Amino acid sequence: MSNSIKQRKIILDLAVTLDGFIEGKNGEVDWCIMDPEMEFTNFLNQIDTILYGRKSYDLWGNYHPSIEDSETDKEMWNLVHSKEKYVFSRTQTNSENKAIYINENIIEEVAKLKKMPGKDIWLYGGSSLITSFINLGLVDEFRLSIHPVILGEGKPLFVDIKQRKNLILVSTRTFSSGVVQVIYHLNEE
Repeated sequence: MSNSIKQRKIILDLAVTLDGFIEGKNGEVDWCIMDPEMEFTNFLNQIDTILYGRKSYDLWGNYHPSIEDSETDKEMWNLVHSKEKYVFSRTQTNSENKAIYINENIIEEVAKLKKMPGKDIWLYGGSSLITSFINLGLVDEFRLSIHPVILGEGKPLFVDIKQRKNLILVSTRTFSSGVVQVIYHLNEE
């Protein structure tokens, strides 16, 4: 019997347009479909830690739905806010107790996180943090929900990737909304 503990995975999970944008030219995400069929809460129950870039954390790390939002949205955000949060920033240090700030030694700090007991880790973003993680080989799983919209311009998902990454398709799901979710693992060969 093995005493090895399963190492936590870093999962990049996000919505992307058919033409590869994660937000519109003015930061809009109004094209993003969240329907119960996608079972996003199942994903949230698979993780216990969220990794943010500073800008993404400032926008979404403490977001609270309005009173008019659905109970489902409120429950989802409560679940998001129940997770441990780490913010990667070159300049900002820990100014609050809701998140832990990491300013340097990304590879070492992520290695420590992955070795800690717990569930998997969600790489939330933003785009520069995603790029850094991909370039450093820190993303274990790519879970992309491709939305049936072409924006033509906006913030692209992949920018400044320094080296080819070969992936292995793990699963594909198609939803009645037209969203197609693909899950890839990094091909270590």
